[in-house]
Amino acid sequence: MIGILVVIVVSWLLLWLVSREHLTVLGIKPSRRRLTEFGSGFVLMAIACSINLLWQAHFKGVSYTLNPDYGIMDGLTGIWWTVKAVLFEELVYRGVLLYLLIKKIGIVKACLIDALVFGIYHWFSYGMFGSSIAPMIYVLLVTGAGGWMFAYAFAKTKSLFAPFGLHLGWNLISIVVLSDGPLGNQLLIPSDGAAELGGWPTLLFFLWQLLVAPGIVTWYLTKRYSDVSQKALEQE
Repeated sequence: MIGILVVIVVSWLLLWLVSREHLTVLGIKPSRRRLTEFGSGFVLMAIACSINLLWQAHFKGVSYTLNPDYGIMDGLTGIWWTVKAVLFEELVYRGVLLYLLIKKIGIVKACLIDALVFGIYHWFSYGMFGSSIAPMIYVLLVTGAGGWMFAYAFAKTKSLFAPFGLHLGWNLISIVVLSDGPLGNQLLIPSDGAAELGGWPTLLFFLWQLLVAPGIVTWYLTKRYSDVSQKALEQE
């Protein structure tokens, strides 16, 4: 929590020093539209993550069982940890720096840079930096695609609510529900798989994370937030 407070203070100072603007330009004030964007993004990515992990489990021969030792406090702790982690990343990577970069070089270039930096960041957060090149490229592409999606959502909606919802929806299902994250066994415990994924299933799920989910979000945002809509958002 201290880290989040530090990011907020640094963001406020940076924004004020560079452009004499307030943090509200990041779209942090709740409104009906922004809460709807958060909820829609959350549900969409929760579904996308469920499809991704459950179908992978199917091809691996993995089944899930309810964790008998998992209580309400465990769930609340896992949710709170995930919310803090996602919020920290969104404030850092889709906050003031992206906002200023968009103003300087435009949406597409800024979002591509954000995606690249977000992908490289995951080399370190996953402890993969310096490992074999193939897994590093895989992580860079997959997490970079997610970074693009979150950055583009911020750019188009002019708010942190949409990327926060998208990011939280994926991470909450992955980490807290299906135990695929740094917290270990959570609500549902996977059994040992009969085999690792290979061949076309690996390609299928790689493309799902790289192109399909980010592509759907990008297409929708482009269609939904036209130039007219963008002008209306700027006047809020």
